[in-house]
Amino acid sequence: MDLKEIQNLIKFVSNSGVAEVKLETGDVKITIRTTLEGHAPEITYLQQAPVQQLPQAAPAVQAAPAAPVAAAPVDETSKYVTVKSPIIGTFYRKPSPDKPMFVEVGATISKGDVLCVIEAMKLFNEIESEVSGKIVKILVDDMSPVEFDQPLFLVDPS
Repeated sequence: MDLKEIQNLIKFVSNSGVAEVKLETGDVKITIRTTLEGHAPEITYLQQAPVQQLPQAAPAVQAAPAAPVAAAPVDETSKYVTVKSPIIGTFYRKPSPDKPMFVEVGATISKGDVLCVIEAMKLFNEIESEVSGKIVKILVDDMSPVEFDQPLFLVDPS
């Protein structure tokens, strides 16, 4: 990717009103984040390292900070079952705007109950519970984008 293409991409992102764009081509990864209107976008350039070097460097750097951070939340939520998103899409808590929510915090659910809908490529996929229990926490806001394997609900199976 040459400088002219990068400049055109920056202009396009600035004019489109998009908050963030990520582009990967070959061994170059570009992230453009726009801030407030009228300010210049932030640009990050990264060269990808060969795959053989990543396993050696990553554990040494991440081993120390990862252990203390992960220890505290695991104790609080270890007794709960996490319902995760099976697909990428948009999370909806109700089947349509004029209908009630599928579930609320404190609701008792059974295995197979519909918890939410995730829209992907104009298809609405019902996400069913794989456990029976009580909804403890809803981790995603209505009409928010979700990633694959992102936690959506905490369920107390007892």
